[in-house]
Amino acid sequence: QSCFLPILTYCKTAMISDLEALVLDLLAAKAPTYGLDLVHASSGRLKRGSVYVTLGRMEQKGFVTSMLDVRPGEGPPRRLYEPTALGLRALVAARIMDGDLPLGAFR
Repeated sequence: QSCFLPILTYCKTAMISDLEALVLDLLAAKAPTYGLDLVHASSGRLKRGSVYVTLGRMEQKGFVTSMLDVRPGEGPPRRLYEPTALGLRALVAARIMDGDLPLGAFR
């Protein structure tokens, strides 16, 4: 039973919401990406007012990283986001748990 506890602990910390899964799906397809580009690519599923809150929470969890993109003469710096290895593993685990990805898909 003690062997199962670390896995259970990992699963609880690596659980992702549907919104986080959507963000990770979009970032996996095209990264690095700006937050507003994620909103546009989501076909209305992500909202402009909540995408940065979600990205901030995901960065705290270690699912995404960000960097400032400074372009002199083109306005203020913008933040680019990309998924981390942990974020991609959490996405795959969520897809397996949802039955969207077969267990042997990565052999």
